[in-house]
Amino acid sequence: MKSDKVIVKFEDVAEQVHGSVRRLVGFVQAKSLLPLFDAADLEANPRSAKIGPVTDAIIDSIATDPDIFPFKTKGVLVGASDYASLDRKRYELRFADPHLEGILDGGHNMLGIGTHILLTAVTDPRLRRRIRLWDDFKREWVAHREAVQNIRDDLTFFVPIEVLVPADLEDDSVVEKFRSELLDVCAARNNNVELTSETKFNQKGYYDEIQKALRPTVSSRIEWKTNTPDANVKVRDIIALAWIPLSLVDLPDGIKAPIPQNIYRNKGECAKLFGELMGHAAVSVPENGGPRVTLQHEGVRSAIRMLGDLTELYDAIYAAFPDAYNKAGGAFGKLTIVRVWDPARKSDKSRKWMRAAPRSHFTEQEVDYDYPDGLIMPLVWGLRALMEVQDGRVSWKTDPKIFLAQHFEDVARGYKVMLSAFGFDPQKLGKNEGVYPFAEGEFEKAMLKQAAAA
Repeated sequence: MKSDKVIVKFEDVAEQVHGSVRRLVGFVQAKSLLPLFDAADLEANPRSAKIGPVTDAIIDSIATDPDIFPFKTKGVLVGASDYASLDRKRYELRFADPHLEGILDGGHNMLGIGTHILLTAVTDPRLRRRIRLWDDFKREWVAHREAVQNIRDDLTFFVPIEVLVPADLEDDSVVEKFRSELLDVCAARNNNVELTSETKFNQKGYYDEIQKALRPTVSSRIEWKTNTPDANVKVRDIIALAWIPLSLVDLPDGIKAPIPQNIYRNKGECAKLFGELMGHAAVSVPENGGPRVTLQHEGVRSAIRMLGDLTELYDAIYAAFPDAYNKAGGAFGKLTIVRVWDPARKSDKSRKWMRAAPRSHFTEQEVDYDYPDGLIMPLVWGLRALMEVQDGRVSWKTDPKIFLAQHFEDVARGYKVMLSAFGFDPQKLGKNEGVYPFAEGEFEKAMLKQAAAA
C-alpha cells in the first residue's frame, strides 16, 4: 500500500471472530473504494493484476447489470494488523507491513472496477488501450484523479469486501498469530492459479537481500511474483547463480547445495533448496513474529551480495565466448546451434541470420550471437575458482572482470576440448557432471598462470 492507512465505509457489514482472526464482511459502494484505489499497490498480493478476459468480463458486468454484479464476484480481500472501528459502519485500517497487509486477493477485481471507473470519468478513447497492467492503471488513476472525483456520487454500485483484522488488538500474542497466519490465508485465497514456490518465497522475504544485491536495472526485469510488469527473467535463474558462491559457505546442518550441473538442468531444485536454506532458523529470524524473515547468517549474506557481479559476469562470458572460441581455432558462427547478428544480413530469411541484435540475459547488452546457455553454464560455474572464504564470508580473490579480460581466452582454449567431446550439444554439455569441475580447473590454471607472472 502507498499509504499506511485507509478508511473503508460499509453499507452493511457483519463481524465474525474465530481464533486470531476477526472478519468484517459486507457491501461497499464503489465511491467508498476510492481511498483504497488511492492507496493500493497490490504489494501484498502474490500476483500482479493484468488486463485480460477476466477484467473485461468485470467491466462489462458493471456496465450492463450493476445490480447483480456484487453477486457475480468474490470481491476484494483486505488484511490489516491494526484497525479502529469508527461511526457509521466505517473502519480505519492501518497497514504495518505492506509486504503482508493490504489487498490480499481480488487484484483483478480491483483492476477491472478501477478501469471501469476511469472509462466512465474520462472520455479519451485511447485510455483503455493504455491500461495493460496494474502499474499502467495506477499511472492513469493518478493522472485522472480529479475527473474521477467529479463522478464520485454516480459510483453507487456495490462491491463485496472482506476485511481480516486481529481478533483482539490488546493481546500481543493474538496479533502475532494473526500476522503469521495472514500469508497462508493470502496463498490459499489465490489458489485458483498455481503460485510458484518462488512467488511464495518472495512473499516471505527470502529474496529481499537478493534484490538489494542486484543492480536496479537487473532487479526490475526479474519476475519476483506472477505477472510482474516488464519482467522477462525468471527468479530461479538468479537463484541458480546464487548457489555458486553459496556452495562455498559452511551451511547449517541438514542444508545441502545442489550438484553443480543443476544450476543448468534443474533450476527448480535450486529454488527449492534456497527456500529451505532461507527458512532455516540458523539463517533467518522472523520479523515481528510474522511469516516474513530477516537474514542473519553473514556467510549467506556475503554469498548473495556477489550476485551483483555474477549477473554481469554471466553476460560478459556470454558476449566474449564466441570470439574467444574463434581465437582458439574454432568457427563459432558455423555451429548449427548458433544464430548470428550481422546488420548487412538482417534481411536474409535464413534462420542463421537474425533480424535484430540479440541481447544478453540479465543486463540486456547487445551481442553478436544467439546460442543456448548450456554451452557456457560450466564456465559460469568455473568463476567459483576466483572466490575464497575468509572468516566464513565469501569474496573474490581477484577482480573477476579484470581477470576475464586478461585470461578468458586461455580458459576458453582449454574448455574447447569439452565442446568437441560432447559434439557441441548444449544439453549434453550443460547436464554433464564432469564438465563443471573441468571448467573450474581451467580457471584455476589461469589463476596459477597469473600468480606465476606476478
